[in-house]
Amino acid sequence: MRLGPLDLKSNLFLSPLAGYTNLPFRLAVREVGGLDLATTDLVNARSLLEKNPKALKLIQTCPADSPLAVQLFGSVPEEMRDAALQLESLGIASVDINMGCPVRKVCRVGGGSAMMTELDKTAALVKGMVEAVRIPVTAKMRLGWDDQNITAPDLARALEDAGIAGIFVHGRTREQGFGGTVSLAGIRAVVQAVRTIPVIGNGDVITSQAARKMLDDTGCAGVSIGRGAFYNPWIFQHTLQYLRSGELLPEPQFEERVRVMCRHLDLMVEVFGDEHGSRMFRKVAPWYSKRFGPANEFNKQVVRVSSRAEFHEVLERYIAWRRQFLDDAGELKPRFQPGPMVASFMQEPAVAQREHIPVPKGPVEVW
Repeated sequence: MRLGPLDLKSNLFLSPLAGYTNLPFRLAVREVGGLDLATTDLVNARSLLEKNPKALKLIQTCPADSPLAVQLFGSVPEEMRDAALQLESLGIASVDINMGCPVRKVCRVGGGSAMMTELDKTAALVKGMVEAVRIPVTAKMRLGWDDQNITAPDLARALEDAGIAGIFVHGRTREQGFGGTVSLAGIRAVVQAVRTIPVIGNGDVITSQAARKMLDDTGCAGVSIGRGAFYNPWIFQHTLQYLRSGELLPEPQFEERVRVMCRHLDLMVEVFGDEHGSRMFRKVAPWYSKRFGPANEFNKQVVRVSSRAEFHEVLERYIAWRRQFLDDAGELKPRFQPGPMVASFMQEPAVAQREHIPVPKGPVEVW
C-alpha cells in the first residue's frame, strides 16, 4: 500500500472521529495490532497556525503513534498550505483534507462537505498544498452533497490532476449523514474515475466480512474504519488475518475486552490527567460494553465516574452483577449473547438489518 512516497504495511486505516480518535485511542488500537496509518480528529487549520491549545492537543502524538496523518479542515488556501507545512516540520507522515464532514458549522465556513460543491476552487486549494510539502496530501470526501449532486467522481479526477496522493470516500452523501445504506456502487464510481491514485473506501465497515465485501465490490485499494473500531478495536488485526487467509477469528472474550478497555482508560489518564481523562472516558466505556451482553448496570454507573479508582469500583460491581447471566462454564447463556453485527450494505438472510449505526455524541454533533 502506497500513498505517494509513503510505504504502508497495511491497507486498513483508522478514520478520524471528532472527539474520539485522540492519542489514547490510537495507541490502544495500535497495541491490539493490524493498524498502520491512523488519522487524528479534524483540526481547524487556522487554530493550528494560531497555536490554539485545543488544536495542539488534537495533534499530540508520540513515537509509538506512527505513522500518523493529521486531518485539516478549512477553506482559505494560504492557511491550509501553511498548516500543512507546519505539520510536515513536526514529522507528521501525511496530511488529510476534510471534504466530507456534514456538520453545519464546518460546512458554513466552506469546509467539510461544502468543498464538494466548488470543484475548481477546491482543486486549486489542494494544488497549493501539494506543491508546498513533500509528504502525501490526501482527501476525505463523501459521494456528494445529496442524491441529486453526486460530485465525488468529478472531484476525484480534479484532485488527481492537482497532485493528490489518495482519496478516502465515505459511501454516503452529506444529506444522509450516517443513516441509510452505504453505496458500494458510489465508491466504485470514484475508483473508476481516477487513473493511478489509490481510493480507500469507508462507511459501516464493522466486521471483517464487510471490509472484504467493500474491497471486492468496489475495487478500492483499502478500507478506512471508524465506528467499527469502537465496537471492536480488534477489527484491524482480525480483518488482516481474514484477507490473508480467509480465517475468521472469534470475537474476543469478555476478559480480553475488559483488559483493552482498562488499558484505554490508563492511556486517557496518562494523556489528560485522572479526572479529565476519566470524565472523557464516560462516553467511551459504553462502546466497549455493547459486546458485553447485559450491561445496563455498567452503563448507568460508568457515565458518572470522575477518577480511575471510581471506574474500577464500577467495573468490579458490574462483573459480579453479570455472573447471573453466565452458564457453568463462565460463558454468557445463549439468550444473553449479543447478536451479530451487520453492515448496512451486507445482505445476510435471517439477520436483522440496522437502519444505521448509532453515532456517539461528541463535540461535533454528527461527524
